Amino acid sequence: MLATSGNAMTRKQTLLMGLAWFAAQGVLAAQEHRARPAAAMRADTLTAPPTLRNRSAVPGVVEVTLTAAPARLALRPGSLSDVFAYNGRVPGPTLEVHEGDSVIVHFTNALPEPTTIHWHGIHLPAVMDGSPLYPIPAGGRYDYAFRVGAGTAGTYWYHPHPDARAGYQVAMGLFGALIVRAVADPLPASLPEKLLILSDNRFGPDGSVAFADPNSLAGQIDMENGREGDVLFVNGQIMPTVTIRSGEVQRWRIINTSGARVYRLAIPGQTLLHVGDDGGLFEKPMDVPEVKIATSERVEILVRGTGAPGTRTMLETLPYDRYVSQTRPPDWNQPHDLLVLQYASAPPVRPVVLPEILRPIPALDTAQAVATQVVVLTQGLINGRVMDLGRVDLRARVGTTEIWELENLVGMDHPFHLHGFPFQILDRNGVPVRYRSWKDSVNVPKHETVRIIVRFDDFAGKWMFHCHILDHEDQGMMGILQTY
Repeated sequence: MLATSGNAMTRKQTLLMGLAWFAAQGVLAAQEHRARPAAAMRADTLTAPPTLRNRSAVPGVVEVTLTAAPARLALRPGSLSDVFAYNGRVPGPTLEVHEGDSVIVHFTNALPEPTTIHWHGIHLPAVMDGSPLYPIPAGGRYDYAFRVGAGTAGTYWYHPHPDARAGYQVAMGLFGALIVRAVADPLPASLPEKLLILSDNRFGPDGSVAFADPNSLAGQIDMENGREGDVLFVNGQIMPTVTIRSGEVQRWRIINTSGARVYRLAIPGQTLLHVGDDGGLFEKPMDVPEVKIATSERVEILVRGTGAPGTRTMLETLPYDRYVSQTRPPDWNQPHDLLVLQYASAPPVRPVVLPEILRPIPALDTAQAVATQVVVLTQGLINGRVMDLGRVDLRARVGTTEIWELENLVGMDHPFHLHGFPFQILDRNGVPVRYRSWKDSVNVPKHETVRIIVRFDDFAGKWMFHCHILDHEDQGMMGILQTY
């Protein structure tokens, strides 16, 4: 049972929504064609990366150490791969903080090439953002220091952002989760929480991470489409198992760290309660049959154990056509299983109580916008230009609000990411979005226009905006915003 807190009328409406959601789960699960005895497949239990140890004894201060270095790890059973790793792990360890914390990261670059750490989605000073404007040389060290603002609780991630090498370094294994916890989380603490870091990769016969020759046809397709792997991972595992008790509700935080792949996540026979995305929780949950998550985006969902004990189903990614027509991979229209959802017996589970409003999200006022910036996305270009680190492409005054029109003129999707400043989506092709949330990345489908609104509260400096298909970013599909 799902219950809510709030006034009587709204409570009744929300309760009916919740009961309808859970009732539907039972009906659909009974029709679930993929539920079958758990013994049909053995898979390792999903494990979360370890949390970085806080070296500080000062309340409100999180001080950690990160090192990027070559490593030799078993990414697939039966073979070792030469990779890059944070603290010897792929994915890297999770950085967990609370709203209001001061964060200090002592970083060492033990790679044979320059790198950075970009704190994806975090509002922080430009010199701490980890953009290609601030590279850390091979053998260099840097202390990232920033404060996590109030109201920013959500699921973020960190990854390298060096000039023209981000795709390579991420594919080699440099990515990890960053969780900002709320001072007062509106979701019940009793909900078991799962972190799912999605990635994909390719490997050679010797187990090495494989990259196509940039001078070959395959290499040209990679640069055009974005590199996709044929092996899918969740937390660095292949087809792990998540066990859920019958009637239990779990909170899943999901991060798409893949270089280009779009995931359409679904559990056959179930709907999902979509409760948040990039910058944290929505105002109200949404009952959805699936969630779509483009590269660099994050989602939060509630999943309920609806199957009979001893059966299983799958979390799968459904087909999604994001490509230029002539260069679609051969399996683009095939679903892929990501993990096993194992149903287990359990004693009666307490009802889950959700608040009427998960959190208030004031709308940014379009009447306050001082400018409208048009950002045209074409193949490999933004506003007709390749990025130049010595050039400023757009300017915005600190303390002002702007509307950005993201126009995709070509036949493939471009996921757009703005560094430093969260935004709200206004509409897609003139149709208002059905929910309000804080975003830092938004997928702009082929031949569509997405309008966003952003307030440049503080922090003068230079910021990147770019397509987050990593091969596109590395080729220069990026611009520089100057706030002053």
